Amino acid sequence: MTDASLRRIWLCADDYGISPGVNRGIRELIEQRRLNATSVMVVGHAIGRDEVGALNDAVAKNPDAALGLHATLTAPFHPLTMHYRPLRDEQFLPLAHKLRGALLRRFDAEMIRAEIAAQIAAFAKLFGRAPEFVDGHQHVQIFPQVRDGFLKAVKAHAPNAWVRQSGRIQPLAQRINAPKALLLDTLSASFRKRATRAGVAFNPGFAGAYDFTKQVEFGALMQGFLNDVPDGGLIMCHPGHVDDMLVSLDPFTDQRAREYAYLASEAFSRLLDANKVTLTR
Repeated sequence: MTDASLRRIWLCADDYGISPGVNRGIRELIEQRRLNATSVMVVGHAIGRDEVGALNDAVAKNPDAALGLHATLTAPFHPLTMHYRPLRDEQFLPLAHKLRGALLRRFDAEMIRAEIAAQIAAFAKLFGRAPEFVDGHQHVQIFPQVRDGFLKAVKAHAPNAWVRQSGRIQPLAQRINAPKALLLDTLSASFRKRATRAGVAFNPGFAGAYDFTKQVEFGALMQGFLNDVPDGGLIMCHPGHVDDMLVSLDPFTDQRAREYAYLASEAFSRLLDANKVTLTR
C-alpha cells in the first residue's frame, strides 16, 4: 500500500491536563502511535512541569504527533485573566449557562479574546512554542460571541495554528436524529465562515461526538467516525485512566477507560488498516 492510497487523519485526544490518569493514558497512546494529536488545558489541575516534560518526551518518540491548546471557558476551571466575567464561585460558568449566554449575546468578545490570548501565552511558556492548533473544551470555540474573540486571539497570537471546527459533512437527512451533533453542525457553519474571513485555517471534516451517557461499543463508533472524515479531517476522542482527580472534576469517566482500551487494542490497528487510514502528518 503506497502513501498516496492512504487517508491521513488527525486523531486528537482532548483534555490533557485535566488529571494525571488522563495525561498518562494520552502519553501512552501517543508513544504507541495510536494518537497523533492532543490538546492541552493550560488551566487544568494537572499541568505542572513534570506533566509537560512527560508529554514532550512522548511526542519526541512520535514525530507525527501535534500539540495544541484546548481553550477552556467552562466550569469547574478558573480563568487566567483577572477581570474575566461572568463567573460563578470564581469559576467559569457551567456549559449550559455559557451556551445560553452566548446565544443571547450576553458576553464581551474582547474579554473572551483576552482570556484566550492568555491561555495561548501560557501554552507557549509551558512548551516553549506556540500551539500547532487551537480547539475548545466542550466546543466553546464555535459558540456565538465566543468565536469572534477566539479567532481574533488565534490570529494575533498563534498565526500559524489551525483551529477546530466541529461540523460534519453528511446530508441533513443523515444528521437529523442526533440533536447534539446537529447543533455542532449548525454552529460550525458560522464558525467556518468567520474563520475563512479571518484567514484562519481549519480541519476539513470532523467526527467523534456521541452520547456520553450511553454505554456504547467504541469500536463500532470508531468505524462510523472513520466513515465520516475526509483526508485531513479530525476525530476527537477522550481516552485516559480514571483517577480521583478526574472523578472530582468531570462526569466523563468510564467512557474514557473504554476509549483507552479500544485505542490501545490490536482491533483498532486492524480497523485503521482495513479503512486505509494512517495517523501520520
